[in-house]
Amino acid sequence: MVRSFGAMAFLLGMSLGIAWSVGPTSLPDEATLQAVVSKAQALETRLVETRRHLHMYPELSNREFETSKFIAERLRALGLDEVRTGVAKTGVVGVLRGSRPGPVVAVRADMDALPVEEAIDVPYKSRNPGVKHACGHDVHMTVALGTAEVLAQWKREGRPLPGTVVFLFQPAEEGPPPGEEGGASLVIREGVLDQLRIQAIFGLHAAPFLPVGTVAYTEGPILASADRFEVIVHGKQTHGAYPHQGIDPIYVGSQIVVNLQSILSRQLDPREPAVVSVGVFQAGNRFNIIPGDARLEGTVRTLREETRRRIPVLMEQIIRGITEAYGATYEFRYEAMTPVTVNDASLVRTLLPALQKLLGADRVIRAEAQMGAEDFGFYAQKIPGFYFWLGVRAPDDPTVRMLHTPEFDADERSIGVGVRAMTTLVLHYLQTAARPTSRR
Repeated sequence: MVRSFGAMAFLLGMSLGIAWSVGPTSLPDEATLQAVVSKAQALETRLVETRRHLHMYPELSNREFETSKFIAERLRALGLDEVRTGVAKTGVVGVLRGSRPGPVVAVRADMDALPVEEAIDVPYKSRNPGVKHACGHDVHMTVALGTAEVLAQWKREGRPLPGTVVFLFQPAEEGPPPGEEGGASLVIREGVLDQLRIQAIFGLHAAPFLPVGTVAYTEGPILASADRFEVIVHGKQTHGAYPHQGIDPIYVGSQIVVNLQSILSRQLDPREPAVVSVGVFQAGNRFNIIPGDARLEGTVRTLREETRRRIPVLMEQIIRGITEAYGATYEFRYEAMTPVTVNDASLVRTLLPALQKLLGADRVIRAEAQMGAEDFGFYAQKIPGFYFWLGVRAPDDPTVRMLHTPEFDADERSIGVGVRAMTTLVLHYLQTAARPTSRR
C-alpha cells in the first residue's frame, strides 16, 4: 500500500529507471546539527535503559527470540511505516519512508551475544548464565533504535527527509550454530536488499581501544576476512617407546603448524597483511601411546580477496608435502566464512566532512584496518557501505577491556555519540544523494 505522495513518487522514480547518486553538496547547517544533538540528548536516559535491558537478556546466534520481540515492539511504537519480523530467522526490519522521493539507505545493527560468562559486577549484569554481550551488540542495537527514534520525530515535525531509511536488525553476526544458516548472507539470500532497493548501508562497532567521543574510519578495507580450516593427519598408532614402528601424527602435525607460517613470511608479499592461526590441536589419549590421528583447526584472515583465494592453495601444498615426507595421509577442509569488509571510498569521502563537523575533526580518526572480521562485509560486497568504530572506553580509564572477554563493558555515554553520528550520516547521505539522475 502506498502511504503518501512522497512514497508514490519514489516508487514511480524506481520504475522509470531513476537512480540517486552521491555527489558533492554543502555540509549540514548548524541548525540541523543542533537539532540532531538536542534530540539525541533528550533520549539519553531511555537509551541507557534500553541498552541495560538488552545487556541483561543476551541471546545466542539464531536464538534472539526475546530480543526480536523487544525491537519489533519499539519500532512499532515509533510509528515506522513498516516492521518485518522473522528476517533471516529472528531478524527485524523497520522501514521509515520520508516525505519526499529519494534514495534508500540502511542502518544495520547486529543482535546476537556470545557464549561468555559475565565477569563484571554491574546492576545490568547478564541474567542468562554463560551468555554475554561481550562484543557490544547491545550498544549497536541501542544506537540503531535511537537513530530510528530521532528520524521518526524528524519526519513527524515535517523536517526534510527525502528517501527511505531501513533499520536492519540482523541475527547471527557471530556465526550461526553448526548445521544452520544465518547472518548477513542469509539476509541477502532472502532478498531484503533487493526488495527494499537499498542503495547504501551504514554500520558501526564498539571500540574499547577508543575513548568516548571519538570515532574511527578507514577508506577501503577496514576489517579482514575470516575463514576456518581443519586438517586431520592420519598416521599409524604405536607404543610410545617404539616410535619407529609407527607414524607419529603429533610430530607431523607440529611440522604443519610451523610451516604454515612460511606462507606469510616467504610466499606472500611482506607488505600484505594476513594471519594463519591454529587454535586447536587434538591428539592422543594416553602418555605412552603415539596416536593414529591428530586434528588441527584454525583461522585465516586477509585484507584482500585475491590473497584470501590464494592461501588455501598454498596451505594444501605444504600439508601434502609434509605428510608425504613422513608417510602420513591427510584430510583438508577449508570453509570460506566472512569476506573482507571494504568501505566504499567515495562514500566515505562524501560523508566524512559531516562527521567531522558534528564531532570535531580531531575526534574523527583515520584508523588502520583490523584483522578482526564482521559479516557486514557481505553487504558491502553488494552495495556501498560505510562501517566505522565508535569509541566506548571511558576517557579517564586507561584499561582496554577487549571485545569477546568476560570483562568487556562499554561506557554508556558512547550511545548518545553513536546516535548523533549515525543520524547525521543518514541525513547527510539522503540530502546529498537525493538528486535524481536518469539511468538511461
